Amino acid sequence: MKRSFPFLLSLIRQGSLVKQILCALVLGIALGVIWPAGGAAMEILGNFFVSALKAVAPVLVFVLVAASIANQDTGSGGKIKNVLYLYLLGTFLAAVVAVIVSYMFPTSIALVEVKDAVTAPGGISEVLRSLVFNLVDNPVKAVANANYVGILAWAVSMGIALRYASDTTKQIVSDLSNTIEYIVKLVIRLAPIGVFGLVASVVATTGLVGMLSYVKLLLVLIGCMIFVALIVNPILVWFYIRRNPYPLVWTCLRESGVTAFFTRSSAANIPVNMNLCRKLNLDENVYSLSIPIGATINMAGAAVTITVLTLAAATTLNIHADVGTAILLSFVAAICACGASGVPGGSLLLIPLACGLFGIEQNVAMQVVAVGFVIGVLQDSAETALNSSTDVLFTAAACEYTEKKAQKAAAGK
Repeated sequence: MKRSFPFLLSLIRQGSLVKQILCALVLGIALGVIWPAGGAAMEILGNFFVSALKAVAPVLVFVLVAASIANQDTGSGGKIKNVLYLYLLGTFLAAVVAVIVSYMFPTSIALVEVKDAVTAPGGISEVLRSLVFNLVDNPVKAVANANYVGILAWAVSMGIALRYASDTTKQIVSDLSNTIEYIVKLVIRLAPIGVFGLVASVVATTGLVGMLSYVKLLLVLIGCMIFVALIVNPILVWFYIRRNPYPLVWTCLRESGVTAFFTRSSAANIPVNMNLCRKLNLDENVYSLSIPIGATINMAGAAVTITVLTLAAATTLNIHADVGTAILLSFVAAICACGASGVPGGSLLLIPLACGLFGIEQNVAMQVVAVGFVIGVLQDSAETALNSSTDVLFTAAACEYTEKKAQKAAAGK
């Protein structure tokens, strides 16, 4: 008995992180059901973990991207290009899937009153304007406010400038990157505690049947996301790697998607994805860029959310969506999704843009946004799990494709 406690500590330090998270999940659900007051009190643990991830993520992205570009090999440019192709194509196809499923299973929603004022973009031009100004944000302010567009812009600029620096300066930047990564590993080890707190508080607050009034809408949303994760994405990956993609798909969903499901933030899950890419032995020059970029523009789940909720609003109001409008909606949803912030509920504020295609007035559109917040516990969790796990999946596929292509070229010589 005296050795049981040290053994438990050893298990926590050295055991499988995924198994620890699954145990935390079960314990969190049990506590939330059996003792709701205690489960609600555990919210502080979840908030602490998410805050720690969000605190380290901006600094990690800034340093890692700058160091990667400064020390980048010339041969990694093709891999980055392939990752970006997959990001954009995957987001668009997710919107198309959402349109098709919404036609097959038309869903009406009970519109609710908007109690809190929510500021949403007024049009695509406003989204683009915001994007441009975020690019030139003050670097300190960008890091402090987790403005990842501005962080990427400054990191890329510094990385390009550092390519002409001395080897000593490059080594200092590389050492700083390794230091930040070590801190990230310490934060990631807190994941089981954080998941326990998040799950316990959510179950205690909403209950296991808290979303029954929106079951059909949730089924359509989550069904689309599952289809994208298990059918669309594997097909895209197969075209690149030409082998069974599912072992890689399951690995990404298990080790990235599970954590992202509970943190509900693509930005907060960046350190987790970096760690997974390292375990998969991917090219650091590639994933140090593709993962932060993916947290900003790879938003298949957001495209599904925007499309499904917009078409649900149209169905509720008896507005017919023709094929041309549906195709246009897919493009708009994909573009809007790329501008969605990497924080919980970021995609919901872009729904009014898509609703504008059907002439749905702003007041009604904001009621649809309110419905999104009502079901957000599950919707946003599933959306983030799809988005974040796909970042690693597409990065791994692009790396393997480029490496095989290089090997064939070398063999041909």
